[in-house]
Amino acid sequence: MTTALSFDDQLKYLKLAHTLRHHGELTAEAAKKHCSHAQFLRQVIEAETHDRQQHALERRIRAARFPVRKTLDQFLWDWPKKINEAQVRHLFELRFVTEHANAIFCGGVGLGKSHLSVALGHAACQAGHTVLFTTAVDAINALVTAQATHRLQHELKKYLAPAVLVLDEVGYLPLDKSGADLFFQIISQRYERGSTIVTTNKAYKHWPGIFNNDAGITAAILDRLLHRAETVVIEGKSYRMKDRIGDEPTA
Repeated sequence: MTTALSFDDQLKYLKLAHTLRHHGELTAEAAKKHCSHAQFLRQVIEAETHDRQQHALERRIRAARFPVRKTLDQFLWDWPKKINEAQVRHLFELRFVTEHANAIFCGGVGLGKSHLSVALGHAACQAGHTVLFTTAVDAINALVTAQATHRLQHELKKYLAPAVLVLDEVGYLPLDKSGADLFFQIISQRYERGSTIVTTNKAYKHWPGIFNNDAGITAAILDRLLHRAETVVIEGKSYRMKDRIGDEPTA
């Protein structure tokens, strides 16, 4: 024999959190508008669904660990000297995610590569995809530590599980042989299983310098990364240095 639950307890039992918080005002509003029972039920379900979707989105965004929140609308298209806006906007349609393809933003410092990678990851979260943001160095350092404590496979799963992995600042610091091998593991195990977004300040011809000058492992990384990828090249001067441009002392 079960104990009768109050109305609020029934809502808690059914995990209808939004309805629990707002059923009074929903009922009053429905009465004011003379809604039918069917209309009222539909409104309650729609509100509950929207609330759950918003909470799920916030969980995905928190899990992504973005350093800041950026959107495509905030990007200053008139600052870079060269950028293919149509190509970037095509990426934001997110077909590359469903196709397990990749996106690479390549250019100098201060041109918005990280902004676009975060915004693209944020758009993927909004579309219901799982995302993780990390710098390349932070990812490799975490894997090196895990390897030393015999937890490599467990730690590696963090970078393999998300539908979208954002690897920021590839090439800003060179990797030793161990780091290069671990980076290869991320790329090779994500190949055609998930999408990877990369930002880099190095043209591909200079990538051997990132990976311990090992031409073999560099070729293996690029082969998998670029097989199905869009490379967005961005050129210009650093936006962060814009206020200092023209202030340099003359000879």
